[in-house]
Amino acid sequence: QVQVVESGGGLVQAGGSLRLSCAASGLTFDDYGMGWFRQAPGKEREGVSCISYSGRRTYYADSVKGRFTISRDNAKNTLYLQMNSLEPEDAALYYCAAQQSYTCSGSWSTGLAFSYWGQGTQVTVSS
Repeated sequence: QVQVVESGGGLVQAGGSLRLSCAASGLTFDDYGMGWFRQAPGKEREGVSCISYSGRRTYYADSVKGRFTISRDNAKNTLYLQMNSLEPEDAALYYCAAQQSYTCSGSWSTGLAFSYWGQGTQVTVSS
């Protein structure tokens, strides 16, 4: 049974940092592209970042470029999202997802190509 479990969310002041983690099990982790998504109340789900199976290729939403960094440790079956210079607009429920593809598709940010999703971890940013 495939499981992806996020952790690391919390309350942080604007300008602060958080590091999210996503532990995956029940799959061959390095066969999967991985992504981070977020959804704030009343808003549509947004693709935040995607990383290829090897970690060599990364993609970001314009809203987080230069502030967030996605990475993965295939030996630990774990995905990360380092979030710096957080803004109140970054507050959301953050989800980790696995895509059965070595790379991130051109439409990765829609989330439609991702098969497995976690339950999410809440990020709150105070101004």
